[in-house]
Amino acid sequence: MRPPCLKNIKAIVESIDHAMTDVVRITIFLKNISDLDAVHEVYAAFFPDYVPVLTTVAVAALPLDALVQIEALVSHGEGTIPGAPQAGDLIKVVRNTDKAPTSHLSAQTVAFSHYNNLSAQLPIDPSTGKRVGGGIKEQTQQCLKNIKAILESIDVPFDDIVKINIFLTDLANVAAVNEVYTTFFPDSAIARAVAYVPARTIAAVSGLPLNALVQIEAVVSHGDGTPPQLVEDRHGIVIKAHNTDNAPTCGLSTQTVAFSHYNHISAQLPIDPKTQAIVPGGVKKQAEQCLKNIKAIIESINHSMSDVVKVNIFLKNIGDIAAVDDVYSTYFANAAPARRTVGVGALPNDALIQIDVTVSHAEGTPRKA
Repeated sequence: MRPPCLKNIKAIVESIDHAMTDVVRITIFLKNISDLDAVHEVYAAFFPDYVPVLTTVAVAALPLDALVQIEALVSHGEGTIPGAPQAGDLIKVVRNTDKAPTSHLSAQTVAFSHYNNLSAQLPIDPSTGKRVGGGIKEQTQQCLKNIKAILESIDVPFDDIVKINIFLTDLANVAAVNEVYTTFFPDSAIARAVAYVPARTIAAVSGLPLNALVQIEAVVSHGDGTPPQLVEDRHGIVIKAHNTDNAPTCGLSTQTVAFSHYNHISAQLPIDPKTQAIVPGGVKKQAEQCLKNIKAIIESINHSMSDVVKVNIFLKNIGDIAAVDDVYSTYFANAAPARRTVGVGALPNDALIQIDVTVSHAEGTPRKA
């Protein structure tokens, strides 16, 4: 029987006059990594020909004690400008290279409009098709090498990455991951000159395919756009990175990276920017601090919480959803954005909650002068 998750996604997609072939990214959260093959078997029936990019992880818990939760990102060629459709025949560009791992279940990269979405990369050596040997450092390096190979195959520089998501089976490995991470970011002399690093989220998971220790996914700016947009100057749209002292700062991530019509916000922990420490109190206090940090970042770039289009909530205890919702509703009283909530069992700094968001940026980012 087809799982309700994919049936629900198909119903939503069709309700806005789209088709499953318009999906560019799928993210699957499993309660048990042992269910991976069964879920992928059903998944393949919904994508018999075209396959989007894919991320699959196991988490500690899901709402309603579900076994699986699935989310989708859908291309929208007609745009959202009232009375002014944006080139309704914009196409998706799907690419694969033998220099990175391939899969019949997913494309390596799907470009649409001004973004490339990459499938989450496991530490697989493409020459053998197997997980690399060694520990967390070797596995992190292979994940990032695979991402770099995919980007080089589509002639996109590494520093065009605007958001990185890192999934770890053990948060104790963060320091080792960061050590490798800094050898890849910044990648170019220009990026080093301005100390550019993308927005970033790190989440603990209970299991990964192939028993990997780490899996990394990337969202990449695509200044040229996909046809029939006119080809602009090479990567001519500006990436605008910004930090404010009114929210916690980190040398390994930028608080917000704007590109084209989106701002990507790094995951926020319940850290008081004045003390740089986790706020005391329970999950309500911590949820409020996360949202205060997000609000401060958004307002620092002249936006408001009503511009948020997607929220991702990571909870140490899935049973805290109701308490979090009490706080959440005070920040999104009118228009509620799309949302995902998962239980991860552990968070950095032993926090109870972590939240990241994506923000609409109607004005877009400018072209290079």
